[in-house]
Amino acid sequence: MVVNLARTTASTELLKQVFQNIDAQSCPRLFNFHMHTVYSDGRLQPSALMEQAIAIGLKGLAITDHHGIIGYQASLAWLEDWKWNNPGASTPYLWSGVEINANLLDIEVHILAYAFTPEHPSIKPYLQRRPTTGQEYQASNVIAAIHEAGGLAVLAHPARYKRSLFDLIPAASEKGIDGVETFYAYNNPNPWKPSVLESEQVQKLADEYFLFNTCGTDTHGLSLLQRL
Repeated sequence: MVVNLARTTASTELLKQVFQNIDAQSCPRLFNFHMHTVYSDGRLQPSALMEQAIAIGLKGLAITDHHGIIGYQASLAWLEDWKWNNPGASTPYLWSGVEINANLLDIEVHILAYAFTPEHPSIKPYLQRRPTTGQEYQASNVIAAIHEAGGLAVLAHPARYKRSLFDLIPAASEKGIDGVETFYAYNNPNPWKPSVLESEQVQKLADEYFLFNTCGTDTHGLSLLQRL
């Protein structure tokens, strides 16, 4: 476990550096921190996803299937194999990721976990391919579990919920969230680009509460450059 945690710490520190520099131009061609495979509700096989990531020239990404990491693990194995067969080629950095349902201010939100140690016992309840209930479903406990596993917690698409982002972001910050998914395309435009008004509102609150800004396409279809 010591080795894994040491590796996780390095991976988490690297991710913090990346998050500090994310802006409206970062997604979808430099970084992408929100995407799904056939192992949750997406249409991409892990191998096809990684082939696209390399073709696009992504520097880093995270696969965030709902409550599971089979897609991430398959992608990581594929990437290791690809690196072995393509020595010297530039390859994207693949962080661990998962999307977790949680209760915040009595509504359901989604929390993205990144750069955690998948084997850590605290994260295990959230990797069972189904939402949790009871205490494990509370946002404060989700965030604490992510931190215990060495990871970072991010509030996904803050302007998509039944409560206002102006309520949710301060509440998430109070519970220890590390960042918010600032740059997100709420109306699924083609080509993909972050929604201007919502991104500005989220970024302003992120600055106020000293949170990281992240970006992601939330890909569920066959292209990492689109949501659907």
